[in-house]
Amino acid sequence: MPIQTPPGWIWDQLSRATMAIGSASPEEYWHRRGTARPVRTVNRIGVADLRDALALGFDDFMATRTDVVFLGIVYPILGLILARAASGQGVIHLLFPLASGFALIGPFAAIGLNEMSRRREQGDEDGWTDAFGVLRSPSIGSIMLMGLLLVGLFLLWLAVADQIYRLTLGPRLPVSMMAFVHDVFTTGAGWTMIAVGIYAGFLFAVLALSISVVSFPLLLDRNVGLNVAVATSVRAVLANPGPMALWGLIVAGGLLLGSLPLFLGLIVVLPVLGHATWHLYRKVVPPARPGQ
Repeated sequence: MPIQTPPGWIWDQLSRATMAIGSASPEEYWHRRGTARPVRTVNRIGVADLRDALALGFDDFMATRTDVVFLGIVYPILGLILARAASGQGVIHLLFPLASGFALIGPFAAIGLNEMSRRREQGDEDGWTDAFGVLRSPSIGSIMLMGLLLVGLFLLWLAVADQIYRLTLGPRLPVSMMAFVHDVFTTGAGWTMIAVGIYAGFLFAVLALSISVVSFPLLLDRNVGLNVAVATSVRAVLANPGPMALWGLIVAGGLLLGSLPLFLGLIVVLPVLGHATWHLYRKVVPPARPGQ
């Protein structure tokens, strides 16, 4: 076998996975014949279940920590690139919306980690390349559509955040980071921007959480359509408003802490949250009966 550089080997693995998009049959991927039936019930969960999901997510992380850390390092690099691009293109006022808005697309970014947890639950030997196994899923079309929906929500959030700035501290763009921070915290317009921004961000976060908290794991776990996955996710949130709100705060707080310093903490935070999301799904949605 020819000796490859690590980037060349990674590219080769990714290329193979891309060529196999949607190639697995339902019987092969789920080990049973799946049918697109509604998920009839969702469980009620409590704070103890959230703690257990995080503990199980951390256990998954520790079991494959070398592989997952290597996979997770992609996200801090992307974060630094985004921050650099923003600071170099006169959009300093969007740095915080960029960082906080990452939570909106986090479930999509964590889909590979969900797949690793799914495979580990089944007793399959997994490594970081198995995260690309999600591309073989028969549900890959629905997964990509859901991902595009979250990306669109993220872009809309940036547009709204930009408009909030222009209506408060704008329309002129900040000349420097120091000037921007000074205006935000020492002027009435700055505090208005903070208040309106937090309220708008909260609405975006609630919408994203409601439609995605169990959607991606469900699409990986069962042969259901996107409409069933989204409807089940919304039902799960309505049935557990308190725990789901707390989960959203845990995710937001984890991403905030992980962003400091220089996004490096995301190397650990993102894999743990990604794995924990799978276990949260397992607690909310009852196991499929034969034929589901």
